[in-house]
Amino acid sequence: MLGLSPADIADLIRVSTVGDSDSDLPSLLDGSWQIPVRVVLDRQSRDDIDRLEVLTVASADGTHVPLSAVVDIEFDETVTAIERLDRSRLVEIGADMAGGLTSGQGMERLMQLNSVKGLPEGIRIQATGDSDSEGDVFESFALAMGSGIMLVLVVLILLFGSLLAPWTILASLPLSIGGVAAGLILTGSALSLPVVIGILMLMGIVTKNAIMLLDFAIEREAHGLSCVEAIIEACSERVRPIIMTTLAMAGGMAPSAFGVGDGGEFRSPMAIAVIGGLLVSTLLSLIVIPSLHLIVSNLGDRVARSVKPLLRSAET
Repeated sequence: MLGLSPADIADLIRVSTVGDSDSDLPSLLDGSWQIPVRVVLDRQSRDDIDRLEVLTVASADGTHVPLSAVVDIEFDETVTAIERLDRSRLVEIGADMAGGLTSGQGMERLMQLNSVKGLPEGIRIQATGDSDSEGDVFESFALAMGSGIMLVLVVLILLFGSLLAPWTILASLPLSIGGVAAGLILTGSALSLPVVIGILMLMGIVTKNAIMLLDFAIEREAHGLSCVEAIIEACSERVRPIIMTTLAMAGGMAPSAFGVGDGGEFRSPMAIAVIGGLLVSTLLSLIVIPSLHLIVSNLGDRVARSVKPLLRSAET
């Protein structure tokens, strides 16, 4: 129709691209017209699996291999639909991460590929699903953690009727972070969304040990024991239930830590974070929390002795 010779047609076929964007297609100039060239199979061949399997594609080393060597082609029934995101055509690609990689690390490696950096105009990569929500979770993690700590502090102040004892209990929270970091380093796991969920879970679990110690110690002080005697008795009486509950929790999380069952790769980092935080915080709580309680109690007594003369003078 355009008066092309067989040689011209052969050249166009060699340089044409199947399935590429319009901006990267070769063009045929016919006067003032610029016609993009795209090579497609005829309608009859598209329904012939045998013909599709013998089509060749370029490999990484430049050689051509049959299409059947890299894909499995079969007929199937599906719902034909055009997906869109923000009124733009969407092609969604999903993948499972290799062991030790998170979806965030996978996206970083994907964005470093030369083929991704050289995408034609009009084509962009948009994270969806877990990759998209993970960024929002990390951004709101500080707010959620801060709000949770404040709620725990308010509840403890109301229960203990003291402003100093709750701060001693909250000191057990930083101790668990070291256990989380140690667990992730030893297992080669990365900080991810499940780990953040595990850290939030530890807020309530870890404070339980400190509450058991201080509640018993304060109760013994009310019966006339000194602060040192009360905390020593609390440690000796409460160490058994504290260790038993911690080991029971760690044992219950062990199958998830080993990634047993479907979805185990998602639950495993969360379980590792919880187990590491529990074990380390339990060990340190039996040493740090009693010592800190003695320091805070002595500080409270000094403040009380300093304030009493001022209150008496104000009354007189």
